[in-house]
Amino acid sequence: MANGTAIAVSNLSKTYRISHQQRASRATEAMVEFLRSPFRRGEVEEFDALHDLDFTIPQGEAVGIIGRNGAGKSTLLKLLTRITAPTTGRIELNGRVGSLLEVGTGFHPELTGRENIFLNGTLLGMRRREIKQRFDEIVDFAGVERFLDTPVKRYSSGMYVRLAFGVAAHLDTEILAIDEVLAVGDAEFQRKSIAKMRDVAAHGRTVLFVSHQMHTVLNLCTSALFLQAGELAYHGDVDTAMQRYRETFEDHALAQLEASRRPGNGRLRADSVSVSKPTYHSAERKEITIQVPTGPTDLGAYYVSCHVTDANGVVVVQCDSRLVGTWLDSEVPHELVLAIDDLMLRPGRYSVDVFLCATGVMDAWESAAAFEVLPTLPYPESATEDAWSHGAVLCDFTYAET
Repeated sequence: MANGTAIAVSNLSKTYRISHQQRASRATEAMVEFLRSPFRRGEVEEFDALHDLDFTIPQGEAVGIIGRNGAGKSTLLKLLTRITAPTTGRIELNGRVGSLLEVGTGFHPELTGRENIFLNGTLLGMRRREIKQRFDEIVDFAGVERFLDTPVKRYSSGMYVRLAFGVAAHLDTEILAIDEVLAVGDAEFQRKSIAKMRDVAAHGRTVLFVSHQMHTVLNLCTSALFLQAGELAYHGDVDTAMQRYRETFEDHALAQLEASRRPGNGRLRADSVSVSKPTYHSAERKEITIQVPTGPTDLGAYYVSCHVTDANGVVVVQCDSRLVGTWLDSEVPHELVLAIDDLMLRPGRYSVDVFLCATGVMDAWESAAAFEVLPTLPYPESATEDAWSHGAVLCDFTYAET
């Protein structure tokens, strides 16, 4: 590995074997099945999660890993952090790796927060004296001092993530890998975490960051990897990676028109989703019509959750029918009109994602419809784009002297 290189990957692939054979629920059933067909082999399908990746990452880079669901982002992070082994290829890492990939991993649930901090440091090869030097920083960052001697199995998900991130970010590792788990924390914690990751990269450590929150990637990362269907579609500057990612939205929307290709258990699928107009002014009422056919008689009541998503894939607003007490009867068809008032969107293109849910997600229709917000602002004065482009939405505001 060349000097100044943190990660070097060559010909990296990961293939999973998916069994389609129904497994026996009891040992006796499994034994009977084996005696009947001792040489029978179950049907196995191979799935290429990642295929033939080549890239290098220099030290001190903050790298965003972006792509649609199923593109292979989390699989790549698990390979780079040695949680799972590649099927083929080579990974070279220059230094120790600290990671925070999923809520619930990395800590022993029966141990206290204090004990888990020392356990994690020891697994990274640090001495007890070194861990003690960072201990107060970790506890102060996580804000869990009162619960430090409580087993972490009693922590809320937010407390768990704060402590886990504090450990991963403050202990001495040359590479820090973070998955989408920061979404569990509150806004203040996310702000602190992003500032800490930026500081980590500024001091020569390498950060790998997987997120669907594109504004976070833009604010934090100096370069990006764009994965598409398990292949590396682009590696370079963040703006170009974002543009390549946006270009996939239209193809994805066309693929989603076929209901059987959409995620969900399929017990009930929406027939159509449409918007009342192709273009809106920023503060104008937006109306979305959702048509759903009759469902199975045993399904009972279900609800609808509709997301408005911007061009970077960021969910701007979620309209969940449970919040307004609307549940739908599966035994009759429905034409539901969602009216959104008082939402002042920035100029640009937006897509509509619709989810039908009962005990689980039945239909997840991403990019079911789309509309444009015209480049006319709801403000009396004109100004350059930097006066309004930094917020997720616009708002009605005034300044007054007192």
